[in-house]
Amino acid sequence: MGDRVAQEFCRDIKTVLRPRIIPCLLVRNKGLVKTVKFGDSKYVGDPLNAVRIFNEKVVDEIMVIDIDATAQGHTPDYTMIKNLASECRMPLCYGGGVKTVQQIEEIVSLGVEKVAVSSAAINNPKLLREATDKVGSQSVVVVMDVKKKRFGGRYEIYTHNGTQKTGLGPSEFASQLEDLGVGEIVINSIDRDGIMEGYDLNLVSKVRNVTNLPVTVLGGAGSHEDIAALISNYPVIGAAAGSLFVFKGKYRAVLINYPSADEKHKIIGGALT
Repeated sequence: MGDRVAQEFCRDIKTVLRPRIIPCLLVRNKGLVKTVKFGDSKYVGDPLNAVRIFNEKVVDEIMVIDIDATAQGHTPDYTMIKNLASECRMPLCYGGGVKTVQQIEEIVSLGVEKVAVSSAAINNPKLLREATDKVGSQSVVVVMDVKKKRFGGRYEIYTHNGTQKTGLGPSEFASQLEDLGVGEIVINSIDRDGIMEGYDLNLVSKVRNVTNLPVTVLGGAGSHEDIAALISNYPVIGAAAGSLFVFKGKYRAVLINYPSADEKHKIIGGALT
């Protein structure tokens, strides 16, 4: 019995620590959109329909971010969240307009596994500890939207859909989050958003070097090779992408897509061994 329990424990740990490939859906006015460097958005479809398609493609997990909620002072759209959660057959992370512990509890109660917090985490860090006490560390995610300064090359966290500077560096902030009980960090590169030219691996290294928390990276993926490059450098990582999974070809035709099981095996390579 002891050997079997030990084997199951090792299997579960391996599952938790494996690399994850994660579609990220951006929502604006209830529609699915894509942006470039957090600028003008292009409508690409219905988020519920996209979730249904990703269900069929057996994705590892999915992120849905309401990009206007915080910037426009909206509270989370619980009806939309409930509908998304009821459709999802994979773990769901929701972000957008989340400012209180009560909102986090409500979102989790609707069937969402992870709740992403951004500006509220910076303005009120104690919120994170209170939230993890209520819903558990595994359900609390902090998103850092990061831009690189033109002069000096310093990285800075922005909030409110990339419109407000915080004065905080991502490494500085990430180093504090483990003590606050957070379960995961999402690094989102504003500079790479939608350009599909590869992740900012230098930014990833700066954050990865200061924390043991699970990290997911968003912004820049334009090919399976970009994901493979990220995973080969950081085997225990979440590789998230938006444009890569909603566009196809050089003319960016709208097509919901995701790597097949064989393609995922090639991308990840020996990372699971």
